Amino acid sequence: MTYCQKVLESVVRRNPHEPEFLQAVTEVLNSLEAVTSAHPEYEKMGILERFIEPERQIIFRVPWMDDGGNVHVNRGFRVQFNSAIGPYKGGLRFHPSVYIGIMKFLAFEQILKNSLTGLAIGGGKGGSDFDPKGKSDNEVMRFCQSFMTELYRHVGGDMDVPAGDIGVGAREIGFLYGQYKRIRNVYEGALTGKGITYGGSLGRTEATGYGLVYFLEEMLNSRSQVIRGKKVTISGSGNVAIYAAKKIAQLGGTVVAMSDSNGYISDPGGLDIDTIQFGKEIERKRISQCYLPESGTRYAENCNDIWSVKCDIALPSATENEIDAKSAEMLVSNGCIAVAEGANMPCTPEAIKIFMENDVLFGPAKAANAGGVATSALEMQQNSMRTSWTFEEVDARLKVIMKNIYTKSSEAAKKYGCEGNLLAGADIAGFLKVADAMVAQGVV
Repeated sequence: MTYCQKVLESVVRRNPHEPEFLQAVTEVLNSLEAVTSAHPEYEKMGILERFIEPERQIIFRVPWMDDGGNVHVNRGFRVQFNSAIGPYKGGLRFHPSVYIGIMKFLAFEQILKNSLTGLAIGGGKGGSDFDPKGKSDNEVMRFCQSFMTELYRHVGGDMDVPAGDIGVGAREIGFLYGQYKRIRNVYEGALTGKGITYGGSLGRTEATGYGLVYFLEEMLNSRSQVIRGKKVTISGSGNVAIYAAKKIAQLGGTVVAMSDSNGYISDPGGLDIDTIQFGKEIERKRISQCYLPESGTRYAENCNDIWSVKCDIALPSATENEIDAKSAEMLVSNGCIAVAEGANMPCTPEAIKIFMENDVLFGPAKAANAGGVATSALEMQQNSMRTSWTFEEVDARLKVIMKNIYTKSSEAAKKYGCEGNLLAGADIAGFLKVADAMVAQGVV
């Protein structure tokens, strides 16, 4: 039994009720077989055993009062997974599905994603099973203040720097930061994704979506292809999806379908992205309300059926495991040439296998959607220097980072015998930097 197999067996035995975490760890360890064979010192130092175990897991209660005076109690989490190359960095997710297994999976993936950016940030993730949907601004504020009243002990500009994720946008970040500053009485970059008026970075809102498309461009360039003239399906209609759609349109592509958790809209002639953006960001509407019926756009229930829409490129940007084997086969049969993940682990292992067997370009989330955390790290740099960069400066840095991530992933795949496999390449390139730092720092 190989070193990776032994460690994987231990992970499965110790974490039987955390399927998302097990899926992520299994995929990564399978990619690292050639690496650990070439580096026997990793086994001697117990690198994998430490790599797959969080340095710290924090669980706490979050009591808050609604507008009617009723008391509610939610559960809060922060998983500080690995700090070998920098302070913990990763978003906060507020969603009913949140539990410790989801947090561990996201934090584990964050280690590799953050390493790939080339910036000094470790891996972490947090959140709560609180659902901000349908809550008033005052209810969300009271929840965020209660959440931060516990979390402040564990975060800080040089310790752990959370950001936003699903359910945590500009409103929530503002409330969280206000409470942090109130308790700590310091003005530091303890959170990213902040508003421009209080330390945020230009380009952060657009970063994950733009970065996804910049990575997609590099994938297509490897086969002398371009985005111009291509039809693109994007699942989701949040930040990532909207700004990916806008960048696709800027580069001459046509977005033919977008979705939310209820259903999807499609138009082979192209969707009106500005109308969708206004409806989602300003009016907080469902996707079914974000188009003009007379435009030729149609709405259909069941968001998973979005992958039946004929397209050249698919950008899954909603949630984990949204593309299964059936959806992957549908995309392949409809002529899809490239898939890049805008969400965290949106493709099942079976779907990824189908893409690779059919020579579909595949960009894994830990590489393709690293633009958000990369720009968060750029926000940290600006906060430390007490300065701010123009949008153009941030965007230029982001484009270079995404190009470098593609190059690192591609070269690592080639070096370790799996040329063209960007998933394995991203795992290897991200892992090597962290593993070498762990070796240098001893058994800690």
